[in-house]
Amino acid sequence: MDFKEELKKYQELVNKSLGKVVRKKECPEKILNESMEYSLMAGGKRLRPILVISTYEIFKNDIEKCIPYALSLEMIHNFSLIHDDLPGIDNDDIRHGKPTNHKKYNEATAILAGDGLLNGAYIVISDDLKTTNNKEELEKKLKVFSEFSMAVDRMIAGEYVDTEYEGKEITEEYLDYIHKNKTGALLKLSVRMGAILAGVNEEDLNKLTNYADKIGLAFQIKDDILGEIGNVEVLGKPVGKDKEMKKCTFVSKYGLKGAEEILEKITNEAIEELKEYGKKAEFLKELALYIKNRSK
Repeated sequence: MDFKEELKKYQELVNKSLGKVVRKKECPEKILNESMEYSLMAGGKRLRPILVISTYEIFKNDIEKCIPYALSLEMIHNFSLIHDDLPGIDNDDIRHGKPTNHKKYNEATAILAGDGLLNGAYIVISDDLKTTNNKEELEKKLKVFSEFSMAVDRMIAGEYVDTEYEGKEITEEYLDYIHKNKTGALLKLSVRMGAILAGVNEEDLNKLTNYADKIGLAFQIKDDILGEIGNVEVLGKPVGKDKEMKKCTFVSKYGLKGAEEILEKITNEAIEELKEYGKKAEFLKELALYIKNRSK
């Protein structure tokens, strides 16, 4: 398997599918809809929807059944990015190498664009639920919907605690709490969503959840490392901002070397959780390594 080709294939599928949920019609809120599209279609790794689809594919091939849920996650992720960049939170001017939403439009439009993507994600899911007639399928989707709502709640909670502790001493427990919720909640949900929709048993769900917990933490640690030593031209966003704002990160807590050692350890642990799935989980194994080694 060529991982880069597989990743590109998934990204193209997600981008094409996202294009179908963009609002294009003429209406008084046309600029708001353009603002939502601006952030949603700006690019990015599409990691969360890809995790949904690739986890589902370990067990089943009819991926069209999980696409609406994959898209809803990407909409939530972009809602969080728009609000994260706002002056009242991180005050960032650049995202994916382009002006952030509030710089491209204005602060009020950016706030409402984030709100629109948040609500739009629920619309995508509810539209799918309305057309599901099979009782067993509906039960799986309702379980996913419940976990989806809780993960969004946890992401917001993690973001709040992150902003609350800027410039303050923080315990290891609170640092883990921030990243488990702010970043980890949606990444964990991505894998669980794909697994639950595929109808896996509890043993498989537990293994995949452990994998998801570890790559979620790995993703945040790598973000912290790149925020310290990354290349701004590659990242497409400022470097050194976390230190400037005195944010609590794995680098500020454990040092650069310590953060890198933790990253290596948990990546290996994540891959170990996939051992029994063999080649079917090859993409997920490579994805864990991609998260550890990425430059943006």
